[in-house]
Amino acid sequence: MAPTKKALLLGAGFVTKPTIQILADSGVEVIVACRTLENAKKLSSDIKNTRAISLDVNDSNALDEQVGQVDVVISLIPYTFHATVIKSAIRKKKNVVTTSYVSPAMMELDQQCKDAGITVMNEIGLDPGIDHLYAVKTIEEVHQEGGKILSFLSYCGGLPAPESSGNPLGYKFSWSPRGVLLALRNAASFYQGGQVVNVAGPDLMATAKPYYIYPGFAFVAYPNRDSTPYKTRYNIPEAQTIIRGTLRYAGFPEFVKVLVDIGFLSDEEQSYLKEAISWKEATQKVIGASSSDEKDLVSTITAKATFKDDSEKARILAGLKWIGLFSDEKIIPRANPLDTLCATLEKKMQFGEGERDLVMLQHKFEIELKDGTRQTRTSTLCEYGSTEPGGYSAMAKLVGVPCAVAVQQVLDGTLSEKGVLAPMNSKINGPLIKELKEAS
Repeated sequence: MAPTKKALLLGAGFVTKPTIQILADSGVEVIVACRTLENAKKLSSDIKNTRAISLDVNDSNALDEQVGQVDVVISLIPYTFHATVIKSAIRKKKNVVTTSYVSPAMMELDQQCKDAGITVMNEIGLDPGIDHLYAVKTIEEVHQEGGKILSFLSYCGGLPAPESSGNPLGYKFSWSPRGVLLALRNAASFYQGGQVVNVAGPDLMATAKPYYIYPGFAFVAYPNRDSTPYKTRYNIPEAQTIIRGTLRYAGFPEFVKVLVDIGFLSDEEQSYLKEAISWKEATQKVIGASSSDEKDLVSTITAKATFKDDSEKARILAGLKWIGLFSDEKIIPRANPLDTLCATLEKKMQFGEGERDLVMLQHKFEIELKDGTRQTRTSTLCEYGSTEPGGYSAMAKLVGVPCAVAVQQVLDGTLSEKGVLAPMNSKINGPLIKELKEAS
């Protein structure tokens, strides 16, 4: 009998559970490693074929020792640590799988990975991941038919299901809001009609526009970071428009834009946010109002922010009040406006029992066929989370399952290309798509 394959899984995020479950069920021994042993135990205690350990990836000797004992390392910790993990894998000649974008620091290790004979597979969650699989599939099919891709739009949103979306942002957090809020300040670049368009971070929310997918959803969409490399990554030099973006429910961008305008997404340290003062005092100081009286707070906000009309203004002010920004309630002090706001949103905007999330992903291709006729093709994924106790959210499933399938294909040799990889061609993607269809 072949010896049991072993995987070292780094990370304790909410998407790790489906990955652990699938691998353990297929007979792989999974060593779950977190900085705190408690977190690792929580994730793995009810799954057979698993072992929990405490590991700090910054301790390279400890990391090397664990990496040396397994066949593959799954790195689901923040992307800034991936290069450290890959360096250990190079030293120990072990394969790696991550769901993160390939960063420049990771790409620099490509040749060393090839020299060590290891596969480092990345970008295999939902976005990035499933989005690549189906984008590249359609693009390759169109090119094989002698056609051209004139425009490529890809929008993805992880949202509460409509019936669970009842708060002023129409949004809930399955994990720390910090990443979500920080992403709202990112600058964006994309191709539109052959030109590169750049949007500065503070203007991002103002670019959001209604986006139609199904009649039952009021989505708005805005661009996500830099879409320009996809001309090369997806091999579509002919494309005039290339936009990858984010979906939210209508009303979200306007609300966030006000938070930006009044200074709540700043992560600059402020001494007054280091003690548990009341929210109305904190708001007074963040926005520079003359007093902490609600009417003074409101008039300062009204002066600093712009509103489309009175009903929009009333809706957003009611939302700020719902968060508690004008109240006597004490803040959870986190030293800067962004993190102090996060601490409160985290409490108020969690998924409750019996609530579920929704993932919507759509690619829209404008295509010119060989004979010059034009057509639009779309591929759409709409997935709801489970409402069962212990069931998976749509997001956890759609990140965790592709990751597990990639790990299995690295272990069985289906995915054997060496170096730092992403799912950008049918040789890698074909088997992944086939397996994912069976897994779902």
